[in-house]
Amino acid sequence: VPGEPTTDIALAGAQKARESDCDWVIGIGGGSVIDTGKVIATLLTNKGNLLDYLEVIGKGNPIEKIPAPYVAVPTTAGTGAEVTRNSVLESPEHRVKVSMRSPLMLPRWAIVDPELTYTMPPPITASTGLDAFTQLLESFVSNKANPLTDGICREGLRLAARALVRVFEDGGDTKAREAMSLASLFGGLALANAKLGAVHGIAGPLGGMFKAPHGAICGRLLPFVMEININALQMREPESPSLTRFREVAQIVTGKKVADLSDGINWVRNICSRLKLPPLSEYKITEADFPLLVEKAQEASSIKGNPVHLMEKELVKILQQAL
Repeated sequence: VPGEPTTDIALAGAQKARESDCDWVIGIGGGSVIDTGKVIATLLTNKGNLLDYLEVIGKGNPIEKIPAPYVAVPTTAGTGAEVTRNSVLESPEHRVKVSMRSPLMLPRWAIVDPELTYTMPPPITASTGLDAFTQLLESFVSNKANPLTDGICREGLRLAARALVRVFEDGGDTKAREAMSLASLFGGLALANAKLGAVHGIAGPLGGMFKAPHGAICGRLLPFVMEININALQMREPESPSLTRFREVAQIVTGKKVADLSDGINWVRNICSRLKLPPLSEYKITEADFPLLVEKAQEASSIKGNPVHLMEKELVKILQQAL
């Protein structure tokens, strides 16, 4: 499975599993592998074509039968896909990422062993780690945040904030590897029980249109989305609890008891710089692509969890700054 799983790869895997009369499915790899495995396990017991169950480009039919037993074994620390109830697939034909979603798709077992992440090279460590961090932050400030996800996110953000640069600079730091594996797991649990936000709302369509690492896109967008969200909340919803949560994020990541909203944004900017994230233009994205990107972002399921509704001009500004 390549960096971004496609509908064709998932369907081919499901057909092979059906032909081989497979009883179980085991997914060992990053989030792309684990998501592909969920689809294969689901199509083993649910008849029909993949498009019957996909959102946006398909019929979005509900999954009716329990999938084949599935064991998810992550070898990266980013998506937390081993504890989520959906699979994200790229459709090259439609130039979009879409989901297959059902509570029944939750893997039967998840084996999270930090030792399996030790050999990740620095760029993948950075990309996956920023995905985990972004998922934790977006779930924490989401309009669907709840007491369960709050506790998970607070601990996950603390772990990731202390470990991300350490593990990027020294892949042999076993304590940092363990911390990032936990942060990734917590991020998956959080997003499965809350919602994400504008970062993933933009990153999904962007990843479907261009060949770019999902985590790197998330990291590049994150500080600009934070700033736009905070400004929008201050102007339109000054009493929103999400503003308090953004302040708490600043306190967690900086380690300071007193921290301003800008401190959190600046901390994230600094981290992204230290992890050597490229601008979006590195992936051949231009301003001419913005109208379609914004249109798709506004329709994305992830953006529904954003703490404040963002206007078209605000989404364009995020892309301009990240370019």
